Amino acid sequence: MANVLITGCSSGFGLLTALHFARQGDKVFATLRDPAKGGELQRACRAESLELEILELDLLDSDSVEAAAKRAETAGPLDVLVNNAGMEVRGPIEETEEDEVRLQFDTNVFGTLRVIRAILPGMRERRAGTIVTVSSIAGLVSRPFGGLYAASKHALEAITEALYHELKPFGVRLVLIEPGRYATQFAQNMLVARRFTPRSPYRATCDRFDQALDRLLPDGKPADPEEVAELIYRATYDPQKRFRYLAGADAEMMARLYREKSFEEFEQLMRQALDWQD
Repeated sequence: MANVLITGCSSGFGLLTALHFARQGDKVFATLRDPAKGGELQRACRAESLELEILELDLLDSDSVEAAAKRAETAGPLDVLVNNAGMEVRGPIEETEEDEVRLQFDTNVFGTLRVIRAILPGMRERRAGTIVTVSSIAGLVSRPFGGLYAASKHALEAITEALYHELKPFGVRLVLIEPGRYATQFAQNMLVARRFTPRSPYRATCDRFDQALDRLLPDGKPADPEEVAELIYRATYDPQKRFRYLAGADAEMMARLYREKSFEEFEQLMRQALDWQD
């Protein structure tokens, strides 16, 4: 049985991952910025008689992060950290204000770093542990009107690669999960840039692009997010100890083409696949 701390468990990948680890018998600490939003998680645990502890953890608050880490470690050394919490600021680069950019990076990048720094010393000293970070296909391939989110995920990819090498001598394993589009509440929870109104000169193009993206989805709909929860668990205990794990047919296709083609070739293929020529 492993001690596991997972961030961002109010819904989506985090909630499903917490339940998946708990079902396998691991001791799970599921963290939420607002524990009052843990009702769905609590109901699922009661229905299945799962043992799981909900903790408050606000990525923007160092004291909150430290307190959650210390509480989790009272049950014993943490074996697994799953960095899942994050958010998206949506809008054109031009129309995104500085405070919105800061929120994007403070949440996804600095917030994740706060959690890693709180947990990592214990793992390094024990020369054991696994840190899983949920990135995105956007961490490899940027897209219009989601560039700042992609930039934050690109940053996490670079940081995790560096940590992989820095921590290898200490026996701490780093893992990246790179999902495509899944049926979660992530899109409903995104923050739209204040200046990105219906009067924006970018609005019509963005709307057409969003509609075109559905062409990449198998059967025209996002995949079951349970796939990602299961992948996070399998990757954590994978005897092959791979570093990167793509999730979803759309992510696998885009990553393969992006690596094989020049930027211009990739752009043309994507425009054809999306039937999007703006």
